[in-house]
Amino acid sequence: MADLAQLIAQLGQQARAAARILAGTSSTQLDAALTAMADELLAAEATILQANARDVSAARQAGQTAALIDRLQLNPARLAACAQGLRKIAALPAPVGKIITEWTQPNGLRFSKVRVPLGVIGFIYESRPNVTADAAGLCLKSGNAVILRGGSEALRSNLAIAAALGRGLHRAGLPATAVQLIPVTDRESVRLLSQAVGVIDVLIPRGGRGLIEAVTAQARVPVIKHYDGICALYVDRAADLAMAANITVNAKCSRPGVCNALETLLVHREIADEFLARAGQLLTARGVQLRAEPRALAILAKNNCPVQPATPEDFRTEFLDLILAVKIVDDCTAAIAHIEAHGSHHTDTIVTADNATAEKFLGGVDSAVVLWNASTRFNDGHEFGFGAEIGISTDRLHARGPMGLEELTTYKYLVRGTGQVRE
Repeated sequence: MADLAQLIAQLGQQARAAARILAGTSSTQLDAALTAMADELLAAEATILQANARDVSAARQAGQTAALIDRLQLNPARLAACAQGLRKIAALPAPVGKIITEWTQPNGLRFSKVRVPLGVIGFIYESRPNVTADAAGLCLKSGNAVILRGGSEALRSNLAIAAALGRGLHRAGLPATAVQLIPVTDRESVRLLSQAVGVIDVLIPRGGRGLIEAVTAQARVPVIKHYDGICALYVDRAADLAMAANITVNAKCSRPGVCNALETLLVHREIADEFLARAGQLLTARGVQLRAEPRALAILAKNNCPVQPATPEDFRTEFLDLILAVKIVDDCTAAIAHIEAHGSHHTDTIVTADNATAEKFLGGVDSAVVLWNASTRFNDGHEFGFGAEIGISTDRLHARGPMGLEELTTYKYLVRGTGQVRE
């Protein structure tokens, strides 16, 4: 225990020193480091994929779900996407030093509100080793040092990726300690990180509800929460049903194990018979297990779609699997009420050709991202043009939705005078 506390303290000291260097580093050098990190990832492909194969094998032996294994698994294409993500981040405008607003007071004082790094970011995450590269890239571009704590299931992969990123930083003349990975998965490391006052400026946990609640319960440093994604799709009576079915299948089936995957399908009662007959067949053909309330259950069963009764808990569950809760609602107002009562304020979408109904939904659903005629899967930093994301915040303070570069900065005021004194 003492050794672990000493390790976290050492990582923190190194991160704090690196953060001071990054704060004064030019955007040109930061971009060169990101490019070098991308190069080193590709150069280490064999080593990283071998480490990942061992993680995947261990996960299978442990009986982990197919969804978790999908999140865990790397291949040449996914690793190449990580490298490309770093290059995209390098190509984005630098957030640090950007003037948010400026003005002059009647006494001649000139005020500027300017973006600056947060400092040292602690990042706790599970399963997906590609997140190691994404988080490192975003933190570096925004001038922050980062201490990463990944899940036990991806430790070998994360260590190999972090080593490659460190080599890239060194090549670019920056401290490798700007990106550090805690090399153990002892749960005590999470507590120590969350209570590292004076070392960690912001802690970002990304994972299941249990992880987030455990972190926030014991944290003594500021936390930006990334709660689960109980994402809903409402098919309105004015929807193009072919479009709605296509969006539903994409939102549920393209990657069911991620936080922006669809978990709840709400259907207007007037088009429920026709739509559920169509969508039910498409979903079950893709292996989706349907759980429906009585009205939807009757329609799906009549159309020979395998279905089972939904429990109230099904409508407040992030399945992260090929399982979908289905409910018929009377109108848009009822859909909004259901989402507000059972959702997680992450991502929700409406399919309709009626502008007024769409605007009612967009304004009435209080989620981080609300879409119209588009899949929930678009709640993603890459799709937003952020290059990557460190996570999707469900908080209402500072950052909400996909967290890109600007969300990893704060600001300070610069005031320029000519000798003014206050009377």
